[in-house]
Amino acid sequence: MKICIFCSANGQLDPDFFTMTEELGRWLATEGHTLVYGGVNSGLMECVARAVHEVGGRTVGVLPQIVVKSGRLSDYVDTEVLCDNLSDRKQLMADKSDVFIALPGGIGTIDEVFTIAAAHTIGYHDKRVILYNMKGFWGDMIALLDRLQQRGMVRGEWRDYIAVANSLDDIKDLLAQG
Repeated sequence: MKICIFCSANGQLDPDFFTMTEELGRWLATEGHTLVYGGVNSGLMECVARAVHEVGGRTVGVLPQIVVKSGRLSDYVDTEVLCDNLSDRKQLMADKSDVFIALPGGIGTIDEVFTIAAAHTIGYHDKRVILYNMKGFWGDMIALLDRLQQRGMVRGEWRDYIAVANSLDDIKDLLAQG
């Protein structure tokens, strides 16, 4: 399976996020999955790619050319996919992945989550996003989605497009369900 990870490229995060990300990366590679990610050499992006590599896994880095020119390409990218901008990047990641897992992240990660989920609601694909709710990180967004649901702002049930996992075991269960 090709698993796309959306996450922060910031290095100044809760150390537990790095520990949990390493665990996810090692599991992903041990199971024979390929990591598709943003290819940047910092933060949780670098952490997950390094963990995948440590156990012999493969990575696909999807990078806007501006990121490569700035010297932010990770040494852990096996296959480099260059693009022109963030819109291209999201589309390429969507095309190359079977499922998406969102780790803690900021505006870019939120944008990626909702781009994939919105495309699913319209019928462009049937791929799900899993919010890895490390230490309750996504709690406010989950509450917002629940409020949107209650107010009739979401077509269907938002949990049909976005799943929530509070642990790696939850992720394993969700992926086993298909």
